[in-house]
Amino acid sequence: MNGYGGRILTVDLSTGSSRIDTFDEGFARLYLGGNGIAVRLLYDRLQPGIDAFDPSNCIVLAVGPVTDSNIPGNSRLCVASKSPLTGLFFDSTFGGRFPCTFKRTGFDALVITGRAPRPIYLLLTPDGVQIKPADALWGTLTQACVERLQAIEGDEVDVTCIGPAGEHRVRFAAMAHYWKNRGAISGRGGMGAVLGSKGVKAIVVSGNRKMTLADQAALSSLYKSTYSGMLTGTKALSTFGTAVLVNPINTMGALGTRNLATEVFEQAEAISGERFKDQYWERDTTCLKCPVACGKDFRVDAGEFAGTRWKMPEYESIFALGSMLENDNAPSLIKANELCDQLGMDTISMGVTIAFAMECAARGLLTAQDIGQELRWGDYHAMLHLVDATAYRQGFGDLLAEGSCRLADRLGNGAHQYLYAVKGLELPAHSARALKGMSIGYATATRGGSHHDTRPTMQYRPEFDHSTIDGKAAYAMRSQHYTAVGDSLVLCRFTGERGFGMLLNDAFTQMVNGVTGFGMTTDDLERVGERIINLERAFNVREGVRRRDDLLPYRVMHEPIPFGPSKGRYCPPTELDRMLDEFYTLRHWSRDGVPTPEHLVALALQDVVETMGANGQK
Repeated sequence: MNGYGGRILTVDLSTGSSRIDTFDEGFARLYLGGNGIAVRLLYDRLQPGIDAFDPSNCIVLAVGPVTDSNIPGNSRLCVASKSPLTGLFFDSTFGGRFPCTFKRTGFDALVITGRAPRPIYLLLTPDGVQIKPADALWGTLTQACVERLQAIEGDEVDVTCIGPAGEHRVRFAAMAHYWKNRGAISGRGGMGAVLGSKGVKAIVVSGNRKMTLADQAALSSLYKSTYSGMLTGTKALSTFGTAVLVNPINTMGALGTRNLATEVFEQAEAISGERFKDQYWERDTTCLKCPVACGKDFRVDAGEFAGTRWKMPEYESIFALGSMLENDNAPSLIKANELCDQLGMDTISMGVTIAFAMECAARGLLTAQDIGQELRWGDYHAMLHLVDATAYRQGFGDLLAEGSCRLADRLGNGAHQYLYAVKGLELPAHSARALKGMSIGYATATRGGSHHDTRPTMQYRPEFDHSTIDGKAAYAMRSQHYTAVGDSLVLCRFTGERGFGMLLNDAFTQMVNGVTGFGMTTDDLERVGERIINLERAFNVREGVRRRDDLLPYRVMHEPIPFGPSKGRYCPPTELDRMLDEFYTLRHWSRDGVPTPEHLVALALQDVVETMGANGQK
C-alpha cells in the first residue's frame, strides 16, 4: 500500500516472543495510522479494569501514512496506552528524527506487552525485534542513555528512552529522544511509567526502507500552494518558539497564575519569549525535514545557573513551572526544563502538581514537616528540589509522583477545590475559564486536561466570541475530529494548523490522497476523526466514564477570574450542562455520554456495540 508498510509487530516481554500481523487497505481507510491504529489495537487487546502497571497492559508506538514524506512536519510518532495517571485511554506524540527512522523499518506499529524479568531495551529493524539487556543503562539520565545506545548500536540508529522517573513509575513520566544534540519529549499521561513497569529502558530503531507515494505531483502541488502561507503563519514560532505566547495571553488575562487564583501574571515579561530570545538564545533547532525550526537551544552565562545549556522551555512549561508558581526567574525555568527532560517527566503535570501543593501549604493543608521544607510562592529553589525528589520518589516527592488528584484524595479537607485537572490530568496553559471553547473541550476530551483534543489556536483569533457558549460544542466536536486525524496521519500540529488549516478541509484530503491514493473526500476524513473519537470514548466508557466525569475543576466552575481583561469569566455548572447536552446530541451519545449503538454501527464499529454493551455497561 502507498504510504504504509502494512505490518504491526507485537512483542511479549514475559515470554520473549514476537509476531508480525498485517493489515489491508480497508483497515487503513478506517483508522489511517498513528492514533487511530493505536486505539483500535488497545481497545481490542486490553481487558477493562486492568491496572495500567499490570503486565497485560500494552503500549503502542505507531506512525502514519505521511510519516517520512515531503509534507512539512511529517516526522512525528504516536505513543498510546492505558494511562497510569488517568486510568483511561491516552495518546501522545513526539517529533525529532526517531519517527522517520521507525517508519523505515517497514512497521507501522510496535505493540509491547508483558514484563521483562530484567531491564531490557528493544532493537527494531526491518527483520523484527531483538530484546537486549539494559542492566547497565538502568538509572541513567535520558541523554546519556541515548548516547550510550548509539555508541553500541551505531550512530545512524535512533533511540527513545525513559529516565529515572519512568523507572520509579512516576505517574506522569515521559519518554525522551535525542539526535545530533537536539531533543524531543513525549510528555503526557505517563507513557514512560508504563515502559518502566515493563522493564523497558529504551527502544532503538534502525531501517532504510522507503515508502511509495501514490501521487507525488499532487503532493508537490500542495506543498507549493501552502508553503508560503505556512512560513508566514509560523514566523513567530520560528523566531521565538512557543514562548512567544506568554505576553499576548497574559495581556488577554488568560495566563494561569498562583495556581489559577488569578490569570494575570505581573512579572510575565521576565519569562516571555522575547526575554528568553534576547538573553539566552543560542541556536534554532528543528525536527527532521521541517522548515519551521520552532525549537530553540538556550545558554545561561551568568548567575547561579551559569553553564546551563538546554532546549527552550515551551509555553506550557513556562506556565506550569513559572506563572502557576509565581516564579519569574527565567534561568530556573531553563534548569527545570533540563531536569524534567533528563529525568523523564511531563513538565505540565509536574508544575501544576507543585502549584497545587503550594496552595495547600499556604492554606494549612500541608505543613513544612509534611513536605520536608517550607514551600512558598515563587520559591524556585524548592521547585527544583521537588522536581528531583519526584523523579526518585524521595520524601514528599513520592506523593507528588502520584499526581495532584491522588494527592488531593490523600489530603481531603476540601483540597479538591484547589485542583486544576480534568479526569485526573492536570490542565495546560490555555484557560478553561477565559476560553469558552476550551471549557467544553477539556470537559469532553478523551485525555482530560489536554489542549490536543480540542485546540485553542483558533480561539485566540480576535473574531472568536468568548462572551457566549453558543456554537462552542460544535466547535469542540469538529476540533476533536481534526486532532484525531492529525494524530493518525501523524502530523505536527503547528505545520498542520498554519499550513493546511485549523479544521479538516480539502487540503488535508489532497494530502491523504496524494500519499495513499485512497480517493477520500473531506467528509470521509471527518468521519475517520469521528470514528476514532467514538472508539476512544467507548474505551473510556468500558472503564466507567460517564457524564459525571465530563467535569471541570471547581475553581473553573465556581470562581470567576477576579481581575484583568478576562475578569468575570468562568464556566458555571449551568453553562457546562447546556454545552454537554448540545455536545452529546451532536455526537449521537446518550444523555449520560455513552455512544449509541446505532451511531457506532453507522461508524463501522459494530463490534464495539457488542463488547461495550448496548448501554455502555461492562
